[in-house]
Amino acid sequence: MSRPQRQKAAAANGAVEFADPRMAELQRRFGPAPFRPHAAEVRPAYPTLVSSIVGQQLSGKAAETIWKRLEQRYAVEPAVLVAADPDELRSLGLSRAKAGFIHDLSRFALEGGLDDLEHQSDAEIIAHLTQVKGVGVWTVQMFLMFGLRRPDVWPLLDLGVRKGLERVYGVSDRAGLEALGERLRPFRSHAAWYMWRVVENAGAGGL
Repeated sequence: MSRPQRQKAAAANGAVEFADPRMAELQRRFGPAPFRPHAAEVRPAYPTLVSSIVGQQLSGKAAETIWKRLEQRYAVEPAVLVAADPDELRSLGLSRAKAGFIHDLSRFALEGGLDDLEHQSDAEIIAHLTQVKGVGVWTVQMFLMFGLRRPDVWPLLDLGVRKGLERVYGVSDRAGLEALGERLRPFRSHAAWYMWRVVENAGAGGL
């Protein structure tokens, strides 16, 4: 059985199999990533995208702090946040631009723009959602991964993923990273998640 056939069979059985020994070792160390085919609950589109907007160009800790403030102050629903005062949003730690992006996303959601995304391909969803001001490719990729739990997203715009790949594989140029991604199909979301874990644990356990 070829490697693609083995991977397809593993996915059908709810498992992820990496032929790459370094990735297989990270999988053993950090456990299963929260994407399909593992059992992982699909999250609603709107709050997941708002969370991704909050996290744009921020460390995970800073993004989590602002997100918690937002959840404590508001119900994270489009009808609520479309009417939120921009200055109040800024007082929570959001930039003026991000407050505007959340307002535009809320209007888009109220107009039905987030309906029936689960049945679209990754490329279709990226093309559709990047129509919204402030929603770029990285933001949609985070939604594909952590909202829809798609297994094969390759978020090379993410600094943490690139740092992890350079640390593990010694590859940093775009062409090299794209080629590496081809080797890691169809589980690139899983691979990216392990790169975040590598960066978080840098200096521990020999990483």
